[in-house]
Amino acid sequence: MPVRLPPLTERPSRILLEGMVDYAGLFPPAALAMQAAVRNYANYRAGGSGWALGRFVCPAAQLSLFSERAEPLLPRDAGAIPWRLSVTGSGDVAADLDAIAAFNERHRVCFDECGATVDCYELKAESVDDIRRIHDAIPASLTTYLELSLRDGVEELVAAVAHTGRRAKMRTGGTVADAFPAPTQIVRFLRALLVHTVTAKATAGLHHPMRGAYRLTYEANAPTCRMFGFLNVLLAAALLVDGGTDEQAALLLEESDPTRLEFASTHVAWHGPGGAVILDGRVLLYVRERVLVSVGSCSFTEPVDESRALGWL
Repeated sequence: MPVRLPPLTERPSRILLEGMVDYAGLFPPAALAMQAAVRNYANYRAGGSGWALGRFVCPAAQLSLFSERAEPLLPRDAGAIPWRLSVTGSGDVAADLDAIAAFNERHRVCFDECGATVDCYELKAESVDDIRRIHDAIPASLTTYLELSLRDGVEELVAAVAHTGRRAKMRTGGTVADAFPAPTQIVRFLRALLVHTVTAKATAGLHHPMRGAYRLTYEANAPTCRMFGFLNVLLAAALLVDGGTDEQAALLLEESDPTRLEFASTHVAWHGPGGAVILDGRVLLYVRERVLVSVGSCSFTEPVDESRALGWL
């Protein structure tokens, strides 16, 4: 039967999570084998929380392996929604583009709607020159996320991305404590997105809804680190969109008490140190459509199950 996702509703939790999680099960700390990752993705798509699932994230070098392992699981009915993939770069743009083109041709089986399709490409850009070079090499039709360093000077990089019409990407963590940026660095990135009207995604270290101390890997004896919650990041962006200050956004990024967040039928309220901040559905929808459109996570169950445990779903 054709697979159709439910329509977007006005519930704030639904607006925030609709299609949010780009599943990166192949990447650390999960680092699953391809067979396990594609099986998980198929199960998540078919499950009751499939509406929160975004793209399957796959390295360019593993597209052929994806085709082999995922072939029996891909949708084949006319009118079905294909699996959408976001491909991470290998460092060789020309080779990546060839692999993407070959993949899309292989999986274009009926009315361009079945099977799977790569419609996003993610790669690092270290400088303004990098951004220009990458832009010139990639077809305008391929949605491209340029991963930018959050160090000083990120505003100039975001401005350069805006000039190309591409999208930006920020990394908010990793498997070592040093990989996590300061709240002020994230705020500068978010503010630059708004100033230059750039759409972005976030990835790494965002498995959990709320700021807190979590294990860096899934090893039982793994060290812990304070990580950002994906909800903190989305709501901080919404606060800035709604006219909040950078200082308020940094405080919201640090919020670790879920009882200070109130999910009402039409808005989310943050009961922070300066009083209640109300973020309505209009602002939340703008953030999800124009500012932060997805969050990469090597786990899909953690973001969804923990949000449900907190009573937000």
